[in-house]
Amino acid sequence: MPTMPPSHHRNPLSALLIDIKISHTVFAMPFAVLGGFMAASTFGSVVWADFAGQLTLIVLCMVFARTVAMLSNRILDRAIDGMNPRTKHRAIPSGTASLPAARLLLIINALLFVLTASGFGVAWNNWLPLILSVPILTWLVVYPFLKRFTWLCHLYLGASLAMSPLAAAIAVRPETLTLLPIWLLSGAVLCWVAGFDIIYALQDVEIDQRDNLKSMPASLGTKRAMLMSQMLHCLCVALLFGVATTDPRMEWLFLGAVFVIALLLIYEHLTVNKWGTTKIALTFFTLNGIVSLVLGVAGIVDLLSSQ
Repeated sequence: MPTMPPSHHRNPLSALLIDIKISHTVFAMPFAVLGGFMAASTFGSVVWADFAGQLTLIVLCMVFARTVAMLSNRILDRAIDGMNPRTKHRAIPSGTASLPAARLLLIINALLFVLTASGFGVAWNNWLPLILSVPILTWLVVYPFLKRFTWLCHLYLGASLAMSPLAAAIAVRPETLTLLPIWLLSGAVLCWVAGFDIIYALQDVEIDQRDNLKSMPASLGTKRAMLMSQMLHCLCVALLFGVATTDPRMEWLFLGAVFVIALLLIYEHLTVNKWGTTKIALTFFTLNGIVSLVLGVAGIVDLLSSQ
């Protein structure tokens, strides 16, 4: 989707916020919330007063972490974005927002992420989120470098979002990480994100080849890249079925959601095969937003009904 062209009526902050698309936090947020619910209801009954506070901090951490990740991408890729007709109107390369302003906003969000993560220690004596906060931020800001060296960058991005249910589980009840379903959910998120990120990269194949960027379509060709995307999405559905069969609390609603997601992913690939990137708003944003919301809501409802 083309970036909004610069306007004299846009201030630097609003330009940066438009660029990083806060609304797209919807891709990972339902999985983080679902991971939190899975952890909260695993060992005994849920203390809802505590969990409400934990969930609030999880949501804030997700927003701050994603903002750091997106801003680091925009900052590190500013020269590349400036040479790409699709992205040259973004805030930094267009001059609508300055590089120092972007760096300041990144630092503020990084500090807010660490501060929010410390809340789990202060309120519930769980200091793991604080201990892991800096390594997580480091992982997130490294992503823009990978596409300069390897087409595995799509898997790296998938792993970045796949941390969300695991991080939420650690924040609520770290002992949940000994159980299989939360890892299967994380693996499903990794495959799902990597698969649709390959589709998104179809928009810039010629530009990536010109600039020697290692997206999978640019490195392997579009046919091989799309085959990899299809395989990743098949594995995603298989892992989600694994969640449904290994977690006894996931009942008919979650299983039904997995079938719906399988159909949505099939439709996504059929749309790409027919229309290419001309309907990227549908294939990348709309359908994948629906996937995350459907699965997150279905899983949470099943978990609540099992209480």
